[in-house]
Amino acid sequence: MPLAREIESLGRVLLQFYRAVNLLYRRSVEGKQPEWIARWLDACKPAELIALQRSPAFKNDVPRVIRPDILPTENGFSITELDSVPGGIGLTAWLNQIYSGLGAQVIGGPDGMIRGFEGIFGGAKTVHLVVSEEAATYRPEMEWLAKQMKNSEFRIQNSGFLDFKEGDAVYRFFELFDLPNVHSSKKIFDLASEKKITLTPPPKPIFEEKMLFALLWNWNLRDFWRQELGESFFARLKKIIPYTWLVDPTPLPPHAAIPGLDLTDWQQLKSLSQRDRELILKVSGFSEKAWGARGVFMGSDLPQADWAAAVDEAISGFGKLPFVLQRYEKPRLVEATWFDFDKNEPVPMKGRVRLCPYYFVIGEGDAARAQIGGILATIVPADKKIIHGMTDAILAPCVIS
Repeated sequence: MPLAREIESLGRVLLQFYRAVNLLYRRSVEGKQPEWIARWLDACKPAELIALQRSPAFKNDVPRVIRPDILPTENGFSITELDSVPGGIGLTAWLNQIYSGLGAQVIGGPDGMIRGFEGIFGGAKTVHLVVSEEAATYRPEMEWLAKQMKNSEFRIQNSGFLDFKEGDAVYRFFELFDLPNVHSSKKIFDLASEKKITLTPPPKPIFEEKMLFALLWNWNLRDFWRQELGESFFARLKKIIPYTWLVDPTPLPPHAAIPGLDLTDWQQLKSLSQRDRELILKVSGFSEKAWGARGVFMGSDLPQADWAAAVDEAISGFGKLPFVLQRYEKPRLVEATWFDFDKNEPVPMKGRVRLCPYYFVIGEGDAARAQIGGILATIVPADKKIIHGMTDAILAPCVIS
């Protein structure tokens, strides 16, 4: 299957995964699945947020923007994370317009991002994009995006805005760990709970946790995943999502080992050789360290002492700031070119790429569908170990050649 078509078809798989995650959590709370699932996902969350997550008002709600981080490798590609409050929507929409105007066949088309984003609000006449100070660097792109809408009025609001009207829609451009700094959050959640406004993403921190991939790989849950995802979707996700573990220091029996690692204690992770440390430790969620390449430790790139310190932090953080461990899939090298405006010439560059497709969930209930709006490529120089939107990176939309 061509890469573009394969990525486009991933939208319905990831939407079904989110629906299954939502059901798994609810069943754990109800005692129909193991209690440790909800305990893991609720760790370090305030009681008010847990109550919102369990509220009947948001029972079936899942995020309406789904953005995976995809790394093309020598053996295909890997999804390393899912982001339900992603930046880059406006940037990708703008790039798609510019490149389409130059004749490129952009995935999603010139207005796929714009129409997709507009479509997630169900025709609401007024949509408030509430942008926190934490996300302030994304405000300009969202301001540009708001001006492109044709069928509704989109307004950018700061974290103190309170003048919502019944029937309005709200896009939550703030992470749930940041609620103390978003003064309007209580009113937004109250109005959404009363069904006076619509809200996306819902106030459910489960969708901001990287440990969801650890749950997918947990052997105890394989029957649940098979039933709720279907054998085909389950196999596909396991093929493209690297093996992931939650760093839970609960002692194992003497004859037991952590699957896939053959370690009997997380302390043994510290003594692995550099060759055996093709692993990444990262904060699972609900923290300012859980996004933007912060709180990420690459085992093969760290001296032994620094890696050991990162492992100690992960072990001690369980219950307060959980970490996940993930197999590292090295992105393959690609040829790219960027334009040096000082020298007025193109410059070739070998780099490694991250692909970020944006899927917009449009429609209600079982009729909802995940529609791709565009794909943003981030290419960094080959010597960079972690791919993110750094100053040395090339940002470009993906096109069909």
